[in-house]
Amino acid sequence: MNIKISEPKVIWKANTILGEGVLWVKKHNCIYFVDIKKQNILIYNTKTKNKKKIKINKEIGFMSHIKNNIFVLGLQSEIRIINIKNKKIIKSIPIEKNIPLNRINDGKTDLIGRLWFGTMDNPERMIKSGSLYCLDKNLKIHKVDTNYYITNGPAFLNNNTFLHTDSRLKTIFKIKISKSYKIISKKIFIKLKKNQGSPDGMTIDQDKNVWVCHYGGARISVFNKTGKMIKTINLLAKNITNCTFGGKNRNELFVTSAIKGMSKTQIKKFYYSGSLFKIKTNMKGSTPKPFISNNL
Repeated sequence: MNIKISEPKVIWKANTILGEGVLWVKKHNCIYFVDIKKQNILIYNTKTKNKKKIKINKEIGFMSHIKNNIFVLGLQSEIRIINIKNKKIIKSIPIEKNIPLNRINDGKTDLIGRLWFGTMDNPERMIKSGSLYCLDKNLKIHKVDTNYYITNGPAFLNNNTFLHTDSRLKTIFKIKISKSYKIISKKIFIKLKKNQGSPDGMTIDQDKNVWVCHYGGARISVFNKTGKMIKTINLLAKNITNCTFGGKNRNELFVTSAIKGMSKTQIKKFYYSGSLFKIKTNMKGSTPKPFISNNL
């Protein structure tokens, strides 16, 4: 299908330092996203246009819905299950206590409700301290892969094949795993060129096209299932961080961005940096699965 889009529209000039983790929750009619560095959850109601911020006590990389007001948060050194309305902590699972300068970065649920997330060196030094994990329905953590600079993604093709990124390497990998979380194969799917920025968050549409955000590249690129670029969407924000399909018909793309590391000149040029965007498309995205657990 030939991809058609509307002009990107700013729906919240949120001035996020590091906007990330965008999530559509249909039952709430809401887009949830985070500002990692300000330690905020941001909520945008697509019906009422109401906006809300919730302060968290740690840097937060992503959030995933479970039910009602209960979410999983990926924090600096823990996975936290919490009621975001009353801030009651239901479960806390420590992550990488032996690597105090690491933090959780991006994370998403797969097609059967497991939660995948990655870690990275928070000061962003040139060290491969990042790993890829999966949280299963029994709340057991599986370490699946290691030696990442900056983990990002993931995006899921089927129950055992997904895409995952090392942003510093400008590379998106295609990974196939076994039922016991062992890697069967890991291949380069896409490698961006030097002038294209770095691949960050991504999502997949009904035709298995991959919509990739370019951090430092001021765009989203769409690649087909063979890795060929078939569409480019330019935005007036330099650091495009994450995207997801949402809205009533799942045909609206919601996009986060960041002002982190930008000069005054760059902010003047890319004056919508740090905003939440909406782009109408003729494509549909898959509905995000809630995190499914036997223990909650």
